Amino acid sequence: MSNKKTAMVGTPCQILAATKINRYEEKTGGSPIDVKIGLFCMENFSYQYLKRYLKSRDIELFEVKEFRIEKGQFVAYLIDGNVFKIPIAETEPFTRKNCHICTDYTSDVSDISVGSVGSPKYHSTVIVRSQKGKQIIDACIAEGYIEAEAISRKGQDLLEKIANQKISKNTRIYKKREAIGRPVLSKRQISEEEFYDECGKCQFDNLQNDVISVGSCVLCGACEYVCPIDAVQINNRKPVSVKECEEDCHACYFACPRTFISDAIYPEGIDEQPLGEYLEIYSVKADSIMGQDGGVVSAILVYLLENNIVDEVSVVGEDKDAPWRPESYLTSKIQDVIKAAGTKYSTTTIGFKALTNKK
Repeated sequence: MSNKKTAMVGTPCQILAATKINRYEEKTGGSPIDVKIGLFCMENFSYQYLKRYLKSRDIELFEVKEFRIEKGQFVAYLIDGNVFKIPIAETEPFTRKNCHICTDYTSDVSDISVGSVGSPKYHSTVIVRSQKGKQIIDACIAEGYIEAEAISRKGQDLLEKIANQKISKNTRIYKKREAIGRPVLSKRQISEEEFYDECGKCQFDNLQNDVISVGSCVLCGACEYVCPIDAVQINNRKPVSVKECEEDCHACYFACPRTFISDAIYPEGIDEQPLGEYLEIYSVKADSIMGQDGGVVSAILVYLLENNIVDEVSVVGEDKDAPWRPESYLTSKIQDVIKAAGTKYSTTTIGFKALTNKK
């Protein structure tokens, strides 16, 4: 494992995987991820299905200047000045179905969570969850990287409403899946002792049966990253095994965010707290960086690099051969962070693919 400290930006499932990898380091080998910045996430989109859907509307991906989620709409701003928009409810044709068993909207196990809901335009809502996160945000405010004020009551109410909608909708879906024999292991409340016992029996073939084959894999890349013999590979499709697992290796099963999660990570009743456990909630802007919802995530990453809090950060760029196909990489360069500012609305093995490539 690299000695370099890394800041990871990711969706709730990716942040959960990072949490599991480091908590169960003796089983997974750990990771250099030292700061976790989680993104608000209702669902994620399939690159191929999004591409196909837009093509059916006579739009090619290379014609898109920017994607945004605004006021309940999925919006594509085109290079020619036209705007294509549909209600979020109509994005079903290109929404990844495995997102429908997740009830975490605000990245509950991150150090800092960031999203647009609850704050004015060109601002971000920032939820501070850990003491590490508080130190980072306090310093960013004090040193002028961001401007912050307490979220309004109206803004927090809206945020809680959206989070509860995800919890309610996806709880119905995962309970229906469980009822027809399609396991949703991540929603089964177990103790830390039970977690070790269950995961200690399982290898990649169990991951295949319990997660991948039943449509629960989120393509986070954690299984590929933690495999000590590179027996697992992900190449824009589901994880596959390319050789036999090592005897008594259970790393992938411990790391996966869709296997069991102990009450030491998600305490009992977590879904009764729509925003999870937190210290403070702010409405934030960062005037120095143009990006999604005010460039706040990018401003935080710049602070972390300039002040040597971390050595590298994970950012998402575009595949040079495929417009808007996200490609994750690690960088220590401020200009890379600024260039990558903005959200790529489709799936990528954020952080873990970049970490895997550096192993």
